[in-house]
Amino acid sequence: MEVIATAIPDLLLFKPKVFGDERGFFLETFRESWFSERDIPVKFVQDNHSSSSRGVLRGLHYQIHNPQGKLVRVTAGEVYDVAVDLRKSSPTFGKSVGVYLSAENKHIFWVPPGFAHGFLVLSERAEFNYKCTEYYAPEHERSLLWNDPALKIEWPMGDINQPTLSAKDQNALPLTQAEIFE
Repeated sequence: MEVIATAIPDLLLFKPKVFGDERGFFLETFRESWFSERDIPVKFVQDNHSSSSRGVLRGLHYQIHNPQGKLVRVTAGEVYDVAVDLRKSSPTFGKSVGVYLSAENKHIFWVPPGFAHGFLVLSERAEFNYKCTEYYAPEHERSLLWNDPALKIEWPMGDINQPTLSAKDQNALPLTQAEIFE
């Protein structure tokens, strides 16, 4: 397994070893030692799976209480995945990292607690899987405005004129108005 550096050191991109032959392939999608070797305590309590069509943008979501760490990957299709640092005390507060996750590259992205997270579906359909360190708590969920100019996220829209958003994401707040972490 290879760890690919990102511009924000707390965000880790894992490139697992894939063992393949004429029968198919095998890879590890989680190993506790990936985290313990980096002094990152993790305990996953919930796995989620979503399916979305091209142009769907989910996010940027976070839980202000019981913040979730997320280990995310794509098992079908391709997405552009983004994490935004919402930790006020962090030197990278307000900064983001975007990575391409696909069934083809099999990369796995670690988004720790204290970050907003979202993704844009680039393929006709995408299957998105993620492990969470806290249970989903809708009363604590918040949405950060996906296209807030202050975030400077360069979403690879291509020929997607306008992403498909949930009502919650249409009413998301810009960084200057969002609840953040200390």
